[in-house]
Amino acid sequence: MSRLQKLRQSLACQELDTILVSQPENRRYLSGFTGSAGWLLISASNAFLAVDFRYVEQAKSQAPNFEVIHIKGDVANWLPKLAQDLGLKKMGFEAEQIPFATYHQLCKAISDSHYQLQLIPTTGLVESLRAIKEPEELESIIEAVNLADTALDYAKAVIRPGTTEREIAWELERFLREKGSEPVPFDIIVASGPNSVLPHAKPTERVILEGEPVVIDMGARVNGYCSDLSRTLFLGEEDKTFSKIYDIVWGTQLTALATIEVGMSGDQADQLARTVINQANYGEAFGHSLGHGVGLESHESPRIGPGSSDLLVDGMVFTVEPGIYITGWGGIRIEDTVVLENGKTKALARTGKIASI
Repeated sequence: MSRLQKLRQSLACQELDTILVSQPENRRYLSGFTGSAGWLLISASNAFLAVDFRYVEQAKSQAPNFEVIHIKGDVANWLPKLAQDLGLKKMGFEAEQIPFATYHQLCKAISDSHYQLQLIPTTGLVESLRAIKEPEELESIIEAVNLADTALDYAKAVIRPGTTEREIAWELERFLREKGSEPVPFDIIVASGPNSVLPHAKPTERVILEGEPVVIDMGARVNGYCSDLSRTLFLGEEDKTFSKIYDIVWGTQLTALATIEVGMSGDQADQLARTVINQANYGEAFGHSLGHGVGLESHESPRIGPGSSDLLVDGMVFTVEPGIYITGWGGIRIEDTVVLENGKTKALARTGKIASI
């Protein structure tokens, strides 16, 4: 079944005549169009891609299954009239994507023209389809994982005492781009010593020293699809604190990879790993979720974390990334991009233990 057919089934279940899609990755997923602006209007019998002058030719080339409409002005200038002409009454829109000002303009245009069109907020209709990867999507993700994995090997060769976090981050980004990655999906994290306690640290001019942890978090992008990997290195001989914390995180990672399976919720998967860290008395030092989906976005469905009801099924790709962060000392995180395959979790990168260099 095609992506459009699956979406149309969801529209029917929601009793919607049509949906307006503006989220860039959703737009690309459904149409193939990679331009930075445009709107999809999809109903049971029509599929339109509305773009301005800059993208008309690109849209025609990339989205052969869509009727391309050349638009001018704001969405409120053309959408209500088009919906009226098509006889559409109930239009879903992406509630997390449409600004309130745009929603207000649309409502005013509909009201002023006395159109019988109802705007209905929706969440996750396209994202739920994207969560289950098709074979060609998985191929691109695996290629992106392999690129990041190779860059981690490169990191071990270039990180030396006296280099700065920012220098290493740039070296890794340059390496990824030269090896074929599209623009990296997120800013590369290189966090050393006390900076490594920050899960979303930004590389600084801090000089990396011997005898401290260095967290590296990076991803590559291939055909629009992302990877996301983290490793924690130690320059010099590991001290007792590092060895102890690393072994807890490593054991947590192995437990998660061995036990997460189809049918679990995101919450249940998170708890499998969190229990290991809790039993080691470091529960308060693991403050973020275990993982998140990876695809056209580096963070997407499903969510693997406390309270998540997302149901895990074959074909989902997500991260598994336990971590322990101790203020004043530093942090350790190990992150793999994995896929659910034949009911079980399969790591897409080499998961061998890497620590001291």
